Formats: sequence, structure tokens, C-alpha cells
Amino acid sequence: MKKVVRIVLYLLIVVIAATAGVVAFIAFALPNTKPAPAMSIELTEERIERGEYLANHVMLCMDCHAVRDFSLYAAPPKPGTEGAGGDVFDQKMGFPGRFVSRNLTPAALSDWSDGEIFRAITTGVSRDGTALFPVMPYPNYSRLAEDDIQAVIAYLRTLEPIENELEGSKPDFPVSVLINTMPVKADLQPRPSKDDVVNYGRYIITAASCGDCHTRMENGTYVGEPYAGGNEFIMPDGSVVRAANLTPHETGIGNWTEELFINRFKMYADSSYNPHLVEAGEMQTIMPWLMYAGMDEEDLSAMFSYLRTIEPVENKVVKFTPPPEFQEGD
Repeated sequence: MKKVVRIVLYLLIVVIAATAGVVAFIAFALPNTKPAPAMSIELTEERIERGEYLANHVMLCMDCHAVRDFSLYAAPPKPGTEGAGGDVFDQKMGFPGRFVSRNLTPAALSDWSDGEIFRAITTGVSRDGTALFPVMPYPNYSRLAEDDIQAVIAYLRTLEPIENELEGSKPDFPVSVLINTMPVKADLQPRPSKDDVVNYGRYIITAASCGDCHTRMENGTYVGEPYAGGNEFIMPDGSVVRAANLTPHETGIGNWTEELFINRFKMYADSSYNPHLVEAGEMQTIMPWLMYAGMDEEDLSAMFSYLRTIEPVENKVVKFTPPPEFQEGD
């Protein structure tokens, strides 16, 4: 009997030691980063213009790295905060910690090299070698064209410097350890020709990270079919909004025309449109319509063409659930 107890204790010690070793490796040896690439990006007019378009209307850097006004429909960035950071993604919204978007203006990035910014965007590794939480969709950005990433960096260099002291992000345990496993190896891809409509649409959808929001997720893991919707977002007032089904099923956009798809975005680009004040209990959306509204119609058309090629998935999404105090029967 004593021999059995000794064996069990020995095995327990081995398991504990192995577990401790794995945790220590993840905590201190990862992310296993390569040095930031050496690059010097020329600030040409064409490159800056391309970067402005991507950062404001496709990749939406200026949306997340701002403070969104959830009192207005689609929560547009508060004027003057674009690029200065401060948007919070925390436990109330279902995130495993409190993550604060960083200041991207030259007031914060002037000491960063172009290569350090490039590495952060495409791999999720910050200047000091620490891992970034993928609320910034660097796994998608890692599959874009090098010249598009450089264009965004060029544009960031031209922003008005805004001094903005921000709290640091604080992931909850065990994400505070596991975050070191999240950075990716950049797998940069050339931007397809616009004549290759479906693949070009796939590229733009990747850059816009549509799949991240429109695929149902639980505890940080995707559990739904790609683009089939149903992903839940908890709004500041306790209401829940769910991403729409984008697959070509009748419960998604199967009955949509290309014109309807494009107009759904462009209705917010009308100069006469002003986002309305969202009243208590009224439907709000996480979808940054006013930013995406500036996307080129050619890009929107390509996105629609790509979405028509994916597997149709039956999933009728209840897009909005009001706060408990506004639900019937309460």
C-alpha cells in the first residue's frame, strides 16, 4: 500500500512540475518573436491616400482606436478622438479582461520604428515584445499585402499628434498567461487584381475582419459556421445585439441583390444622414456603419460576389434583445 502511495505521489509531483514548466515557458519564453523588420516607409501622397482609406473605411483603425459614442446609432467615434485610443473592451462586453485601445497618433508612436509598427499590426507583438490581445484582428492583417500595411503606417505618421494618457490593458487569468500563445507568424499575401472579383472580395473581407464579428463565438473560440451570424455583443445598457447571417441562405443574404447590399452601406454616406440619438431600450448596433459607408462601391461589390460563393447556412438570427427592464412581461 505504501508503495502505491509513493508511486501516486511521484506521479503527482511529475504532473505538477510539468504543468509548472509549461506555464513558465508560456509566461516567460513566449511570444517567441523575431526582431522587427528593418524598413523605412516613404510618405508618398499615393501611399498616404491608400492608408487613409484602409484605416478609416476598411480596416477601421480609426474606429477602434477612438472613443465610440454609444448614445448615437452605430456608435460613431467622438470627434477629436480618432486615432487617440481609449475605446474599452471589457468583461461587461464579454471579454476576458479589460482591453484599452492604444494611441496611434505620432504623440505615442513617434518613438516606434516603421518595422515595429509593422510587426505589431501583422503579428500581434508590441514594441517591447509583449503580446497583444486579438481584439485587434492581427490574425487577419497578417494575411494582407505588405504595401497595404505600409500604407496604413504612412497614414498614421501624418495624423495630428494627440496627447492621451491611457490605462494599460489587463487580461484576466488564465488569459493573462495564454495571451503569449496568441501572436501569429505573418503570412503576407499579394492583393488580388480587382478583375479577379471573388478573390479580391475575399481579400477586402479579410481586411475588414467581417468574419470575426459574423461568426458565433463562445469563450474566445469560434463555434458557429463562418459568416453565419449569431455572435452576441453586450451593449453598455445591457441589451444584446447579434451579428447578421451573411451567407447566401434565405435566412441570410440569399435574397439580396448586389444593389441592395451596396445601398445598405451607402445609405449612411449620404451627406444629409446624421445618426439619431438611441433612446433607452431602443435597438443599437455594434456595426460601425458610418465608417464602412466610405468604402468604394467596387470593393463592396467584390465583397458581395465573394459572399455569394460561401456555403449557405440556415440561421435565422434574432438581431436584438432589449435590456431586461424593457422586455415584455417584466
